Amino acid sequence: MTTRTYQTTGIILKGMPFQEADRLVTLLSPDYGLIRAIVPGARKQKSKLRGRCELFVINELLIAKGRSLDKITQAETLESYPGLSKDLGKLAAAQYLGELVLNLALDDQPQLELYELLNEHLRRLEQMSVAESLYGYLAQAVFHLLAIAGIGPQVHYCCVTQEELNPNFNDPNWCVGFSFDAGGLINLAIQDRDKNHPNPLVLPIINQKLKATELSLLQHLNQSFLPHPGKILPSNILDRDFTVPWLEVEHLLRNYAQYQLGRAFRSVTLIDSLPEREF
Repeated sequence: MTTRTYQTTGIILKGMPFQEADRLVTLLSPDYGLIRAIVPGARKQKSKLRGRCELFVINELLIAKGRSLDKITQAETLESYPGLSKDLGKLAAAQYLGELVLNLALDDQPQLELYELLNEHLRRLEQMSVAESLYGYLAQAVFHLLAIAGIGPQVHYCCVTQEELNPNFNDPNWCVGFSFDAGGLINLAIQDRDKNHPNPLVLPIINQKLKATELSLLQHLNQSFLPHPGKILPSNILDRDFTVPWLEVEHLLRNYAQYQLGRAFRSVTLIDSLPEREF
């Protein structure tokens, strides 16, 4: 006889009112991927499940299978991220990552790597200091999540010629192109190099041009931890007037992700509305 209940661990990524007193949640499970389930009575003031179905709470769950929607019958909280709700910038960033994962994760399939990676970046967001750049943390988190989902951009080689591209800090006018359709970097020098060729290479649409500093930051995002600009950028450009372009790198990856997934992220509206000091 087929069992009608199953156990799993899951992190709440989305929730909304359902009927009179219930809540409909979407959670990510390392065992089953995305799960949509009803939490009965979760909106009642005295419900034991009320606080356990809040955003980014991780629970050990007992779930009953249903015809259209499953039902959470027991939940034991294992971990949460209280620090995120105390900082509007961190909360907005976490909601953005949650929305991205909702678009990357699969149903009814194990998603252990994605689950662990999301939680790792939520911990980093919660623990980061006010002196650090949220845009930098976001950029690396998005880069890692896209890579593990198999749609990460090519940031070391030209997508047309496959030649390696390295930042040129000696020429202030130097830049490379980035094409969403091609999936990464484009060597803009191809245009001049092939202009007299009878069959010149046709470049894809260039969505953004990257300067040497932006390319250098982008190429170091695959590291385990966010690189310190002082360790990867030349000392002569790190003067007191220099601003590390994490904002530009984050916007590039955000727009690339939206293009690849074919939809706009609603949560970035809050990020863009916050004062710069929040980030």
